Amino acid sequence: MTTAMRPSVSACPACEAAPGAVALAQKAEAERGARLALSVPGVHCGACIGAVERALSAHPGVRSARVNLTLKRASVEADPEVSADDLVRVLDGIGYEAHELDAGALRATATDRAGRDFLMRLAVAGFAAMNVMLLSISVWSGAQDATRDLFHWISAAIAFPAILFAGKPFYVSAWGALRHWRLNMDVPIVLAIVLAMLTSLWETSLSGEHAYFDAALALVFFLLAGRYLDHRTRAVARSAAEELAALEVPRAVRVTAQGEETVPVAALAVGDVVLVRPGGRMSVDGEIVAGRSELDRSLLTGETVPVFAGPGQAVSAGEVNLTGPLRVRASAVGEETSLHRMADLVAIAESGRSRYTSLADSAAKLYAPGVHILSALAFIGWYLFTFDMRIALNIAAAVLIITCPCALGLAVPAVTTAASGRLFRKGMLIKHATALERLAQVDTVVFDKTGTLTEGVPQVTNLDEIPQEALGVARALAEGSSHPLSQSIARAARAAGVAAARIMDAEEIPGYGTQARWNGQRVRLGRGAWVGAAPEPGTAAFLAIGEGPARAFRFADALRPGAEEAVRALRESGRAVLLLSGDSEGAVRDLAGRLGIEDWIAGALPAEKAEKVQALGQAGRKVLMVGDGLNDTAALAAAHVSISPASALDAARVASDIVLLGKDLSPIAEAVSVAQKATRRIRENFRIATLYNVIAVPLAVAGLATPLIAALAMSASSITVSLNALRLR
Repeated sequence: MTTAMRPSVSACPACEAAPGAVALAQKAEAERGARLALSVPGVHCGACIGAVERALSAHPGVRSARVNLTLKRASVEADPEVSADDLVRVLDGIGYEAHELDAGALRATATDRAGRDFLMRLAVAGFAAMNVMLLSISVWSGAQDATRDLFHWISAAIAFPAILFAGKPFYVSAWGALRHWRLNMDVPIVLAIVLAMLTSLWETSLSGEHAYFDAALALVFFLLAGRYLDHRTRAVARSAAEELAALEVPRAVRVTAQGEETVPVAALAVGDVVLVRPGGRMSVDGEIVAGRSELDRSLLTGETVPVFAGPGQAVSAGEVNLTGPLRVRASAVGEETSLHRMADLVAIAESGRSRYTSLADSAAKLYAPGVHILSALAFIGWYLFTFDMRIALNIAAAVLIITCPCALGLAVPAVTTAASGRLFRKGMLIKHATALERLAQVDTVVFDKTGTLTEGVPQVTNLDEIPQEALGVARALAEGSSHPLSQSIARAARAAGVAAARIMDAEEIPGYGTQARWNGQRVRLGRGAWVGAAPEPGTAAFLAIGEGPARAFRFADALRPGAEEAVRALRESGRAVLLLSGDSEGAVRDLAGRLGIEDWIAGALPAEKAEKVQALGQAGRKVLMVGDGLNDTAALAAAHVSISPASALDAARVASDIVLLGKDLSPIAEAVSVAQKATRRIRENFRIATLYNVIAVPLAVAGLATPLIAALAMSASSITVSLNALRLR
């Protein structure tokens, strides 16, 4: 992306002796060009990918462009003179919002390595299990003496390397639990595998009749299938803190006595003066020392209306400069900026949520010690009864195998897979393994306003009050500005079929509006005070033609489809609903009144949102947070469970547990209902697995469990658990 991202030329004695080598290396580095990374949150299908890649590839100097739909990210290889700002403007021209990312702050998550690893181990376990089962059938059919021993030894040769390789996830998990003096579901699984293999090997060496190689492989196969199902229920998500860090501008223009220079943000110091051009994002916290413009603070505060910016005003990293160049004296850089502090808030909130104990872990706390105690008692009892170590170990291993951790291992992923499929068809993507369990416990729902309950785009509400001629003038002035309200006026006029008037000498006055000449008169579109209009409540822009009275364009943020239905359904189900927004008090009050939300807070900063959600949690409430902006990210991570729309900023989507794929909010209430049903199914599966154990364990303790009985018991319980989970569909 920058020179800091490219391999540097090493200073070696040979290079110093041969300056030509350095020149060649520098030439090769220039030929490699720049690698740029852009976040493009608007891509959602194959057509979007094609449009973005074609537009980027057509830009002069771009060698290749690839879009990753999962990560909503474009990777571009280009000549060194091509800048990310150029490419952002290219995508803006075809209607796609884009932000430059610092590729050095992102991990390489383009491929699902964990999923491929599970599949590979599952395939090895399945292939080995099939072969050992074939050999076992021969033994069960009556193979005797040397033939039986040969088949057992061949089974051992197949099973040992297969189980060592395929069972690695369970060994790592069990060791991690034991190192911290606790038990999880993988501890009895690993113990069962180890005992089954050792006793089978012992039996084989003593020419015994029974070996458990097939049962051990079947156990590993079924459990790996469960783990893979569990993995597939979640999107491969990056850390929200990393995504926030990547949104920090990687370069800045520093103004010195010698002129302007582009430097890495890491090179900035407090007191430096930074130039922020129109359309650029603030790289530091600081104070404006020169220039006038307007700032878009929506990503940080949720405030929909751009604010005036002039000398003496404080600004924060992450805010977008809209209309005029600004010079900012840095008061905080790097890790001290507000944007970086927000990333820290997210990281802390994420670590807090990770302490949630899933139903599977809760079951393991009871199940694991119970199985170990039962197996130990069986071993002691049979040893005292027979004084035969071989018989006692065989029965202890049979108890561990037949107690069927396989069904318990499938109990959660089978249900979450079925529930996730149902919700996906309704337009919701479950990302986190325990999201459904946590969603079922929700008693309080907190909504953000802008971009969540509303569409986040200002719309003209009084277009029919504006004469056609005046609307044509307004469209001509608006199309020359990047201001959100101007863009809204231009869109509305185009949709109404109004042609733009012919204007001359158009000029945008940063922070105020746009002016020009039309039919010999001066025309202005912008702030009320600038055009001489009286202020109005709410959001408005004003058009003044000559000396005539100014006309107001009034704006409102349209509700998202399904917003009223979602709020009503949640309230009718007995859940408290809270509106928590960084927007102005008037806008938040109006929206709360429209939706019937009695509890609302306006003007909340990102840290205050997170604190409010954490305070509700500390008061014993189970909070569902629904938000979409950078200012919601810490609150999303701090909530008991969280949802963000697909149109949300990347960082907000990554911090959430569930992504709403469409614009309609109505599936949120249904998702809570499905989550409650899923939790009931999980508890039923635990009871089914326990019932099988109650029936099978006496057989194992009595010494009646053959490898065939153990394998059948495991398979039957696993199939039953899976069929019960399918009832959710």
